[in-house]
Amino acid sequence: MERVTESELAAWRLFIKTYARIIEQIERDLAEQKRVPLTAYDVLIALFEAPGHKLRLGELTQKMVLTKSGITRLLDRLEREGLVQREKSEEDRRGAYAVLTPEGEQQLRKAWPVYARGIKQYFAAPLSEEQTRQLIAAFEAMQKGQEL
Repeated sequence: MERVTESELAAWRLFIKTYARIIEQIERDLAEQKRVPLTAYDVLIALFEAPGHKLRLGELTQKMVLTKSGITRLLDRLEREGLVQREKSEEDRRGAYAVLTPEGEQQLRKAWPVYARGIKQYFAAPLSEEQTRQLIAAFEAMQKGQEL
């Protein structure tokens, strides 16, 4: 096994700490404005961007960073709140879709300005244009390294 260098470990730790801090700050801002939390936002945006504003539950699970049981509980909550609804699959009676409701789209649109302001303030503002380009290049290199 290759040894992790000190600089690689330092970069990793800074990445994790920075990510956690930014997410925490955006979550706080969303809560203060009484908007949906980021986990709900992630589900709503995935459905909003999907054809017909719906995804099979398995597809949605793959897009999220949650376990299958975690996404089920989240969908249960979002369904109770009227933000999504489940729909049986016409092709496969065992399958089901998560569908974005008009209320879900409305809550997504209300949350976006708070989320965008957080991205700008906590993530983008401290960086120069050149640093932003370097960060994009670094993340693209990491993505390419993960492709099978």
